[in-house]
Amino acid sequence: VFMESDEVRKISFTGSTEVGKLLLRDSAATMKRVTMELGGNAPFIVFEDADLERAVREGVTSKFRNAGQTCICTNRFLVQRSVQAEFEQRLVKACAALKVGDGTTAGVDIGPLISAKAIAKVRGLLADALDQGAHLLLGGLPPDDARFFPPTVISGVTERMQIMHQEIFGPIAVVLPFSTEDEAVEMANSTRYGLASYLFTNHLARAHRVAEALQFGMVGINDCAISAPQAPFGGVKESGIGREGGRYGIEEYLNIKYLSLGL
Repeated sequence: VFMESDEVRKISFTGSTEVGKLLLRDSAATMKRVTMELGGNAPFIVFEDADLERAVREGVTSKFRNAGQTCICTNRFLVQRSVQAEFEQRLVKACAALKVGDGTTAGVDIGPLISAKAIAKVRGLLADALDQGAHLLLGGLPPDDARFFPPTVISGVTERMQIMHQEIFGPIAVVLPFSTEDEAVEMANSTRYGLASYLFTNHLARAHRVAEALQFGMVGINDCAISAPQAPFGGVKESGIGREGGRYGIEEYLNIKYLSLGL
């Protein structure tokens, strides 16, 4: 009834791409306007000239906030080969220091995943990657009846693995190497999603070039705190339609009316 009503002229939805597509389909009959903030597959690009300490600190925050269960969480760490080993060492050390437990308890960094279904999905993605040769650097598969998933870091990931193409929505950090700037951009864009992306470099011209080339609605440059009330929040490709936040979000609820007056 809600979707069929002519009185409802606008739909705003935040959730999965799959449900978003269903709502888009159901909105067509009455030509409702829509704002869709959907799934993501956020790349986190680390160039060799980046401040690695800062990149790891920001990367851990981005990857593991809410146990990895936000649409703008980092999904893939793309690291230049010349600094890959050092970055992985720093990342593993930082992740090993995270405390898992009751989120209402002081000092706890990572709480449980939202449901048994969520645990099963993340377990499946990790198991598939390990079965196909990914290297486990930290963490691993929890017991079948667990509601908590330990901070996990893997490398040696390939395009054949499901974890490269799905939104993880859990505390698994995937590290992949790249050699050139063009390769990094190509790897980052090789997804049907286009919500958030991040890049770390101390080279201003590179920051502008890569930010322009990334096919994502939002780009954090040496910054992972990209959400702000005054900023346009949203994605491209299968990550959504329209924007939330700032004047752009308000415009999503307005219609332009043109008046032509003859005197």
